[in-house]
Amino acid sequence: MSSFDPRRVRVDTPMLSRVVKGRRLTYLDSASSSLPPRTVIEAIDRYYSLHHANVHRGVYTTANEATEIFEGARAGVAHFLNAPGGSDEVVFTHGTTESMNLLARSWGAANLRAGDVVLVSQMEHHANIVPWFQLRETHGIEVRFIPVGEDFRLDLSGIDDLMRGVRLVSVTGMSNVLGTINPVAALARVAHEHGALIAVDGAQSVAHLGTDLSALDIDFLAFSGHKMLGPTGIGVFWTRREILADMPPFLGGGGMIRDVREDGYTPATGPTRFEAGTPPIAEAAGLGAAVRYLESLGMDALAAHERELTADALTRLAQEFDGRVRVIGPATPEQRGGVLSLDVEGVHPHDVAQILDQYGVCVRPGHHCAKPLMRRFGLAATARASFGPYSLTADTDVLIEALGEAVKLFG
Repeated sequence: MSSFDPRRVRVDTPMLSRVVKGRRLTYLDSASSSLPPRTVIEAIDRYYSLHHANVHRGVYTTANEATEIFEGARAGVAHFLNAPGGSDEVVFTHGTTESMNLLARSWGAANLRAGDVVLVSQMEHHANIVPWFQLRETHGIEVRFIPVGEDFRLDLSGIDDLMRGVRLVSVTGMSNVLGTINPVAALARVAHEHGALIAVDGAQSVAHLGTDLSALDIDFLAFSGHKMLGPTGIGVFWTRREILADMPPFLGGGGMIRDVREDGYTPATGPTRFEAGTPPIAEAAGLGAAVRYLESLGMDALAAHERELTADALTRLAQEFDGRVRVIGPATPEQRGGVLSLDVEGVHPHDVAQILDQYGVCVRPGHHCAKPLMRRFGLAATARASFGPYSLTADTDVLIEALGEAVKLFG
């Protein structure tokens, strides 16, 4: 049963007790990195204090305990995602970027040939663009883009033409700039009808909307722990068991082999073949605690809370500033997540962020690793505010107060 209460989450989150510039910290940068609750911090501390050892190697007690923690986190992630093949389909990486590179360098390099097409969108993070450009340089593939319409949503009017020659569709579940929630299930049906596979960059969607892989019918998923109340330095790559079995190793070294001889090597099976070297064990302990915490909150309740916050913020920003502050993204809360990219008339986003910092407000200025999208809308940067499970309407109050000061200073 869900026990979601944002005020309880705030009590559970140590960093929110900080005072910055004489003000209570107003953290509105969860799209960049979310704040871990105490249970995540304690899980990491407990691992280092009581169970620190390498995994899958030692036979002594603490080594076995470390392995149980590590593999327990893998099972916890599989449960959180409702992965149809369980933990055998969950690979630990260092984050979404490494997961997307694993997809390109392993599955992509082994399966794509000159002339094959990878279809991405104009709203993608660079992590879902650059690896495909690199594969274009080495393998001669084509990278094609789904356009983004004036409504900040994918323009799928020409999708049948775009799908010609496509072997993989690779799109974000939710834009880290626009907040746009993409129709992943519909795109999966289109991809499969055309004989293609589909990958989803879930860095934003997994953390805020939840993901049911058994219902979604996608083929690959990538996301990061630190965007879902977990630690930095760990991410997840998921694919169906039968696809994973045919993918060649991404990195070589210890831990990912079954045997090494003078004439060659035999890789391990399952996720292990993609986890060369010492994996992020402490980080896995933290991620395991994070998914348990999110499950206790209830992802549906969390998504509903953030939708209410977003609707309230969109209404108040429009009323308060009479067009001086423009939100770059869909106007309808049902079509978007809690990401508000702000274009303040006459004020550079970095200046906006610095003024907001004087009020203890944390936002992210910049291009958000999405330069093609920025160029699409004629922008160099935005100041991005983003909600998390600990956010309240009181945070929006402070945001609007601080934005008012920015508008006044540069008016």
